[in-house]
Amino acid sequence: MKHPQLKLDNQICHRLYMASNALTRTYREMLSELDLTYPQYVVMMALWEQDNISITKLLEKTAIDGSAMTQILKKMSDKGLLNIIKDGKDNRKRLVTLQDDGKKIQNKAASIPQSIRCQFPSLSHEDSEKLIHLLDKVIHDAESVKRP
Repeated sequence: MKHPQLKLDNQICHRLYMASNALTRTYREMLSELDLTYPQYVVMMALWEQDNISITKLLEKTAIDGSAMTQILKKMSDKGLLNIIKDGKDNRKRLVTLQDDGKKIQNKAASIPQSIRCQFPSLSHEDSEKLIHLLDKVIHDAESVKRP
């Protein structure tokens, strides 16, 4: 190979891509029982942490792209999981609030993190914590890069 630095096995980004795809596939079956996609599950977790949140804060919390979030929220509203309402103090702002069905599926979802954890028996608890720490560094550095 003329440029070994281009070998896929040497790429952090490709490893992250493969890991992300593998995790999403792992979640798919469990989330299908809740009729949620992974991005919808992320939104639900954010709302279970803090209900009645502005869309702006939800975007910050989830790191989901704004145009994708619009579609996600619309589908979840159509499923009866949440409402999108005007902020009483600022009509330009929209708030997202859980409906009863959105609150109820939290109990069904409570076992998912441990079920996912069991899918990766070669990762110790310490490995998982270290991985989270390293990924936080990657995210921080990638977001700190100045783009042209």
